[in-house]
Amino acid sequence: MTNCGALGWVSDRRGYRYQPRHPATGEPWPEIPPLARRAWRELGAYPHAAEACLVNFYTPQARMGLHQDRDEEDFEAPVVSLSLGASCIFRCGGTTRGGPTLSLELGSGDALLLGGRARLAYHGVARVIQGSSALLNGNRINLTLRRVTKPSR
Repeated sequence: MTNCGALGWVSDRRGYRYQPRHPATGEPWPEIPPLARRAWRELGAYPHAAEACLVNFYTPQARMGLHQDRDEEDFEAPVVSLSLGASCIFRCGGTTRGGPTLSLELGSGDALLLGGRARLAYHGVARVIQGSSALLNGNRINLTLRRVTKPSR
């Protein structure tokens, strides 16, 4: 896991948070790549720039449990997710834990938007589909773009 953008999402003994510098190097995070910024603008249809792009690397054995993205200040801003490499089974449910979920296969090049009522949906990666892509040696990368702070209007 790593980040790019003005803010990066980190977790340590103090908990989860966004911060402007890498926790080990103290350096600012690299800029969000232009193609990811374009996806944010075109798919997110949100008038303010993304501030954070979380980069998650998934091996074929990796999973991510159901969770909500609640660490941002403005839930009107969408979450835009871009998939690269191996496909995965993505699960998405409602805004309460324990409800029914829908499973989708996300392939390389797919984009997913969590916005509006779905912004606070519980979601996660049930599994990576082995053999679904030779790109990244069968591994998967997900770029998740977010607006962290509430824009001044």
